Amino acid sequence: MADELRTALLSRRDPAAVAALQRYFPEPVEAVGVSNAAVAALADGYFRAHPHPADARLAVAEALLARARYHEEVMLGFAVLHKVAKRNFDAALLDRSRHWLEHVVSNWAQCDDLCIKLLYQFFLGHPDLITSTQRWVGSTSPWGRRAANVAVVKFVRRRIRRDLYELPLEVVFDNTRRLIDDPEPYVQKGVGWLLRVTARAHPSEVEAFLRERAADMHRQTLRAAVETYEPSVRRSLLSAGR
Repeated sequence: MADELRTALLSRRDPAAVAALQRYFPEPVEAVGVSNAAVAALADGYFRAHPHPADARLAVAEALLARARYHEEVMLGFAVLHKVAKRNFDAALLDRSRHWLEHVVSNWAQCDDLCIKLLYQFFLGHPDLITSTQRWVGSTSPWGRRAANVAVVKFVRRRIRRDLYELPLEVVFDNTRRLIDDPEPYVQKGVGWLLRVTARAHPSEVEAFLRERAADMHRQTLRAAVETYEPSVRRSLLSAGR
């Protein structure tokens, strides 16, 4: 199945799209030139025609990811699991995700696709595990450390079934403290992203935290964190930074 999916993906190679894709990355990316939407449609169409249980899909995903050469092969490996992630896996999927982040993922788009699509669906079915990604702050990979924040961005405040879930503020603030000196730009962008979203839900608490820690933060992180505040507050917070 993995070979069939890979062959179908490579048959759609588009050199012009490869050149267009490259502008989103500072480093060279080996790509086929297939859009994210088309990759997801390929996975969905294949498993509509060949229904298989979740454990078989996971085996296919592992086979794709273990041999992935092209950017879209990684995205395809994750897409294979999108539709079955919510109800068919347990906490072991988080261990697999950390492995992929540390050994397979090689750019921000792959990291964010895993977080915003696959893990989003998983956490909708397992809200008790959302804060588990805090452990990824200590990852040896910058993509693991970025994912510690990006994977929970959609759960700062979200209704899950009949309940309102709110990410504990201490998770946001503790992640920020532990990553405040991280040298990787994409890790810092992930920190700023989570702070910005949290500021919409908890403006006074985030403002107080930023006033306390602004002088220690990377400038790009602070700029991202203050985007939702009115201009006078933004200027005041930025003036307290580096």
